[in-house]
Amino acid sequence: MIVLGALSCIIWTLTLQTTIKYVAITLRADNKGEGGILSLYSLVRKKAKWLVVPAILGGCALLADGIITPSITVTTAIEGLQFKFPAVQVIPIVIAIITGLFIIQQYGTSLVGKMFGPIMLLWFATLGVLGMLYVVQDFSILKALNPYYAGHLLATNPMALVILGGVFLCTTGAEALYSDLGHCGKKNIQVSWVFVKLTLIINYLGQGVWLLKHPDYNANINPFYEIVPPQFLLFMVALATLAAIIASQAMITGSFTLISEAVRLNLWPKVLISYPSNHKGQIYVPSINWLLCAGCIAVVLIFEKSINMEGAYGLAINLTFLATTILIAYYMKSKKVPMYIILIFLVIYGALELSFLVGNMTKFLHGGFVTLLIGAALFSIMWGWYVARKIKNRFVKYVGIDDYFELISELSEDTTIAKYSSQLVYLTSANFKTEIESKIIYSILQKEPKRADIYWLVHVDVVDEPFTREYKVEFLIPGKLIRIDFKLGFRVEQRINILFRKVVEDLVANGEVDITSQYASLKKHRIAGDFRFILLEKHLSRFTTLNLYERSIMMYYFLLKRLSLSEERSFGLDSSYVDVEKVPLIFVSTDDIELNRLPV
Repeated sequence: MIVLGALSCIIWTLTLQTTIKYVAITLRADNKGEGGILSLYSLVRKKAKWLVVPAILGGCALLADGIITPSITVTTAIEGLQFKFPAVQVIPIVIAIITGLFIIQQYGTSLVGKMFGPIMLLWFATLGVLGMLYVVQDFSILKALNPYYAGHLLATNPMALVILGGVFLCTTGAEALYSDLGHCGKKNIQVSWVFVKLTLIINYLGQGVWLLKHPDYNANINPFYEIVPPQFLLFMVALATLAAIIASQAMITGSFTLISEAVRLNLWPKVLISYPSNHKGQIYVPSINWLLCAGCIAVVLIFEKSINMEGAYGLAINLTFLATTILIAYYMKSKKVPMYIILIFLVIYGALELSFLVGNMTKFLHGGFVTLLIGAALFSIMWGWYVARKIKNRFVKYVGIDDYFELISELSEDTTIAKYSSQLVYLTSANFKTEIESKIIYSILQKEPKRADIYWLVHVDVVDEPFTREYKVEFLIPGKLIRIDFKLGFRVEQRINILFRKVVEDLVANGEVDITSQYASLKKHRIAGDFRFILLEKHLSRFTTLNLYERSIMMYYFLLKRLSLSEERSFGLDSSYVDVEKVPLIFVSTDDIELNRLPV
């Protein structure tokens, strides 16, 4: 009964969690063909501000699990060698494979991508065949398809919570299915899942038959390798290793994608993101790559065996499942799904995933705390960066820009002031063309009067769609003050230098603006004037009105900022054409200062 009950739990977990929730429901929440928890968040973030909490929590848990996945999958595969060569040292081989996998990320992984289809087809087909070899020996194992056995086991076994924690491992890849939506396509995933689920269930049933035939088996034995004929063991280890590498690659790529989205959505410090090939979805984030690499190696060295890693595996991804459930409910609401259906969805999956969470908490002292600590560290970064941005925005003062049109025009024509640059460009956070940050006006008119032929204001708005590239031009002062608004998708690289240059070229070609240098010697030869970008970098003044929590957040933010990519590099600007001006986050007023003057 225990074997049938455990198998029934696995089968119905795959059905309820992976098949129904993810393949049938969650894959419908595609953002212009893209998936993943932050893509889902971008679809619903305007529905409620607090949804950023499950989005951040789920994203960090997914990243933490991305450290465990390569470690446990590769280790499990290589441990199969010990069935034929008991003295083989697993850890050095695993570390070598993991290190090699992370080293090749910087060169592009199109080769791994090309291997994906054939290898995974062979892998799952082999799983099905191996399982069927044992299923035909005892068809009574098919009783496990009846959910009664799952319910009976959980209701009568005192170790039900521990069993739930182990069963949960069968569905941990469900979130990866959703994250890979943009790479694989919804239809491909839905169709292939039918085959994948069938072969997985047959293999699990085959292992169940082996367990029934060996009731006194050693708990340290892996039934998966026991059902492999001895002459095919090395082939199976090699195939399992290739499958583990591909599965690990999917998690690594998903981590890169998640971080790039988080940067665009202002949920992560700006980091270097490169594109090693033209293959769709190919991005490379060096800082995250080596962070994951170090984490994977540390996990292998700490836990040594895959069975020890199981305690750390699954607990973090459980939190991602809960976060996705909350976000999907809001997505269903935005699509006018009847409220009673949404409530049924929340009750079923809330209860199911909370049960799994309680079961997984039994692993806390056996390694689960490792992933939670990693997730907590990542959460502090995301949350600190997000809250700090909200605090900064509170102290940004906007003024009506039309009040300064006359002053700016006169400054541009004032020959008593040395020309700062022919074309002067400011990045502005003002959402409306009628407003401008007071600090920009202060920089132009007061800090050092900056005379220029044309002043440009550039605003970047990250939209909820992934690949939008649009812009709008407003001539605030014809020929003197021009504003460009970029609307960029959350997966579009913000190469402002190139995007701005493209817009200027179009404006010049259309005769809408003249960027010819106004210096007499250059003007007669139609030489274009120089461009200079001004970036205003905020710093925390010593005297502020922030409370202890906010001040701590801001100190953490500025620490992260020092470790992250500079503003000019993150926007793709050439540093030789950029001036950075430091301004205090909060200007200190003298109104409340009492000072007595002594007579001479």
